[in-house]
Order: sequence, then structure tokens, then C-alpha cells
Amino acid sequence: MRTKPCLTSVDVKKMLAACEAEAAKNKWAVAISIVDDGGYQLGFHRMDGTSAISTEVAVGKALTSARTGRPSKYFEDRVKERPAFVTFPAGVLIQGALPIIHQNECVGAIGVSGVQSQEDEQIALAGVKALG
Repeated sequence: MRTKPCLTSVDVKKMLAACEAEAAKNKWAVAISIVDDGGYQLGFHRMDGTSAISTEVAVGKALTSARTGRPSKYFEDRVKERPAFVTFPAGVLIQGALPIIHQNECVGAIGVSGVQSQEDEQIALAGVKALG
């Protein structure tokens, strides 16, 4: 049997804090979702002033990225090339989530929603980078 890395609660807290700091620095109100490799919630924060729908979108983006091991933007681009891809059963196919890769394994993802998609991804990247 092989050993597989996984996120700890300390990792999740560190990434959430980094995402929140990036959002606050830019005065952005967002929802942040951190999930494991199966897309199950490990951490979540909805900042004051964030719309309710951003909660579901952030979770869906994280689910997409975790289950596929790809940034959610990959699927947004695929839908443009091939509209039938919109039925892909992986969550929300909009930029704003990044997989968390450790030892060449996808161990989860961070999804963000509330501002422009590229800004959502910038916040997610801050969280990914926090793990080093």
C-alpha cells in the first residue's frame, strides 16, 4: 500500500489566513473554500460584505480543481472551445480555483469567489504559496 500526503488542519488555517490577507490587502470581499482531493470541505471563510452566491461558487470552483488536479480556468477555456463541455460533472467551470499539489499529488484545492475571476485566482494563489 502506498502512502499519500494529505492536508492538515494547520495547513488549512495557514492557507486561509494567506488568502484572507491577500483579499484584505486589496479591499476585496470574497468567499474562500479549501477542500481535500475528493472535493470535501476542510476550511471556509466568507468575508463581510461577500454576496451569498459567492459561497456556492467558491465551493464549486474548489471542487472542480480538486477532482481534476487542474486550475478551474482550464475548464472555462475548454467551454469556449467546445460548449458541450459545460455539462462536465466537476463543479463550477469558472476561473478562481487552483489545485494544491504536494509531492506531485493533488491533495486538495482552493476556490475563491467574489471579485473578478483573475483576482479570485490571485487570492487562491496566495493560499497555495503559503504552503511553500
